[in-house]
Amino acid sequence: GSTYSSKVFRVTFLILAASVTVPLLGVTVLLDCPIDPQPISLKEPPLLTGVLEPNIELRKAERLWENQLVGPESIVNIGDVLFTGTADGKIVKIEDGEIQTIARIGHGPCGTREDEPTCGRPLGIRVGPNNTLFVADAYYGLYEVNPGTGETKMLVSTQTLIEGQKLSFVNDLTVTRDGRKIYFTDSSSKWQRRDYLFLVMEGTDDGLLEYDTVTKEVKVLMVGLRFPNGVQLSPAEDFVLVQETTMARIRRYYVSGLMKGGADMFVENMPGLPDNIRLSSSGGYWVAMSAVRPNPGFSLLDFLSEKPWIKRMIFKLLSQETVTKFVPKYSLVVELSETGSYRRSFHDPNGVTVAYVSEAHEHNGYLYLGSFRSPFICRLNLQHV
Repeated sequence: GSTYSSKVFRVTFLILAASVTVPLLGVTVLLDCPIDPQPISLKEPPLLTGVLEPNIELRKAERLWENQLVGPESIVNIGDVLFTGTADGKIVKIEDGEIQTIARIGHGPCGTREDEPTCGRPLGIRVGPNNTLFVADAYYGLYEVNPGTGETKMLVSTQTLIEGQKLSFVNDLTVTRDGRKIYFTDSSSKWQRRDYLFLVMEGTDDGLLEYDTVTKEVKVLMVGLRFPNGVQLSPAEDFVLVQETTMARIRRYYVSGLMKGGADMFVENMPGLPDNIRLSSSGGYWVAMSAVRPNPGFSLLDFLSEKPWIKRMIFKLLSQETVTKFVPKYSLVVELSETGSYRRSFHDPNGVTVAYVSEAHEHNGYLYLGSFRSPFICRLNLQHV
């Protein structure tokens, strides 16, 4: 009798499953999909062994100014005064522990996804000569900000077409020591920052640009990058490194010397999706990972990369907010040598202390960790790791 009832159960279950699935598939086919994903080939992620071996070093970081900041993505310092841009459109300074808003590029209201394009979203921030701040606002463009008076000056507007393309997602920038050239990324000419997940999943490509502060000209240096994100000039200013987030790699573009105008691969097949990149005091680079590709383990990004049809299904049925909840909270920062080999890595599995790290900025023996989502900055004492 038990085999008979299990057969009945199986048949009933299959009929039920089919009666739910078939209409669902029908509906799914009819639904619009916001993205048109391309298949992306990634190599199997590197094994997390050796210097990449998981640890809990990032849990030694302390959270500063908790709940007084919203998503401090990128951090710079002038002396011991810190500056950052936040998700509510502000550029703030932190002096003697006090937070003060010095400028805004957009205008309120702020706080919802719909407000973001008018509110503005300062992302990459850098200090130029004469201690002026250069800021990349995702929606408005490149700006120069006087940290003393808070006066803002537009350098490159997203309203200006660059080689026939509109800038939709200005992301990060790096400035020569003399302040003459600014290299910056436009992560997408199609998607805005608030739709960054569509951009990661679709894998559309965009580029690296150069702004000359003297001639006021903008040039496109590289195209065909999939989600170009953080940028960093080398210490000798002979090349610029560009993080290609969707491809989990870093490209190098030569801006001077014999190789000028040429490009090559600096690091490929990284253990996570690189966000910002900054200099380390050892002559190498700090790379913050916005998501990790666990190996051993299951990497959702790698699983979906060659399966555009699954991505279409997911985004027909679920919002970006819902999909983000499936991305494991795992914080990872790696230090690269000047040639791109891994020197060391700091982890926080499950993002217990440090969650959603977007940048690692080294200052005075500490690593200040920016985040595009957390309401605080973390500080890690490099003597203690």
